[in-house]
Amino acid sequence: MAEIELPEAEELEEHLTNPFTKKVALTTAIFAVFLAITSLGGNNAMKEMILAQQQASDQWAFYQAKVIREHLYRQQKERLELELIEKEALKPEARAKYEAMLQKTAKEAERYGLEKKDIRKEAEKLEHERDVNRNKDPYFDYAEVLLQIAIVMASIAILAHSRSMYVFSIVSAALGTLLSLNGFLMLVRLPFFH
Repeated sequence: MAEIELPEAEELEEHLTNPFTKKVALTTAIFAVFLAITSLGGNNAMKEMILAQQQASDQWAFYQAKVIREHLYRQQKERLELELIEKEALKPEARAKYEAMLQKTAKEAERYGLEKKDIRKEAEKLEHERDVNRNKDPYFDYAEVLLQIAIVMASIAILAHSRSMYVFSIVSAALGTLLSLNGFLMLVRLPFFH
């Protein structure tokens, strides 16, 4: 069995009291907080995107049902108009009933035509919301990766007492934080993310 060399107690105490170690440990904790916030933003964007897609699909199905009903009433109206033309010699009572049915059918077709416009607007609004959240998601994904890299590099900086690793972790965290902020606010659209 290989022999494991344990650090001396004084060496461990020196690690813990070293100002560089404390500073890196504190910034690592801050990176972890930013990572948690970024992760939450990414999860929320994904949930909102899926929910908006489901709701938009429901609205489009409702829209299609209205279109079908409108089409059926228009067909019925045309059939009634044709029957009225064919039956010129109808009794006045029968003609009045045909005309009343014709007016009712025309009103129903018009009502369905108006209702479908509102449904369409709602479906398009939900699709827009879906697209906005879909566009936010890559920013959160890349921000999470950069913040995770920053945490790992900061840990390596503590172990190796490497200032260059610490600087690298700060740069990575800064980029991750900027991407995360952009995920929340969408101030800049990076073309390779879409």
